[in-house]
Amino acid sequence: MKKLENKVAVITGATSGMALATAKLFVAEGAYVFITGRRQKELDEAVANIGSNVTGFLGDSANLADLDRLFETVKREKGHIDVLYASAGTAEYAPLGEVSEESFDKQFNLNAKGTFFTVQKALPLLRDHASIIMTGTIATIKGMPNLSAYGASKAGLLVYAKVWTNELKSRGIRVNVLSPGPIETAAFAGREEMKQQVSSQIPMGRIGQPEEIATTTLFLASADSSFITGSEICVDGGMAQV
Repeated sequence: MKKLENKVAVITGATSGMALATAKLFVAEGAYVFITGRRQKELDEAVANIGSNVTGFLGDSANLADLDRLFETVKREKGHIDVLYASAGTAEYAPLGEVSEESFDKQFNLNAKGTFFTVQKALPLLRDHASIIMTGTIATIKGMPNLSAYGASKAGLLVYAKVWTNELKSRGIRVNVLSPGPIETAAFAGREEMKQQVSSQIPMGRIGQPEEIATTTLFLASADSSFITGSEICVDGGMAQV
């Protein structure tokens, strides 16, 4: 039996990279998946890439009205959610003295506020024993230069996971944070020198692949992780661990 047979999953920000790889794997493992994106062209391409058992929803996770429309769509089409993967996020690099108010607000509005209300608005549709997964970052551990606003906006997700684990335990709903290290996404496209420099800082000697995030997310989404909640799982080749 497939690990997500007949399950319904919602994945935000899933038009590329790690979340798209996860959506493809979820479908391969038997799930029906709703994915979101902010640009129609990329959303259509992602839906075509996944191929079947998928609905694409055009919307911004930082916009609460868009979130309302998303979950109205899920309710109308499927009626419930078994797995919620709040993956939508953004990062902007700048040293402390150059971070603008606009950049600060953009990161907190999507990473902290958007994730919070994605989960809140999904609650009426979440089945008992559902799995909530949020995308964190090892920038909350490493204190990486030029990522202070980003790291702070993601640090709140660790608090969400612990508090919501207690709030939702009576329903058996698990809440975890998956924190990637450097992963082969568009940010590294054509930047071999940067890839080599980053790889030299990783004990495993390479950056990760989106599929390695996808398999870990599948683990957290499925019964394989039935005794894991309130936790942060780092998928970083050991970068923030040693």
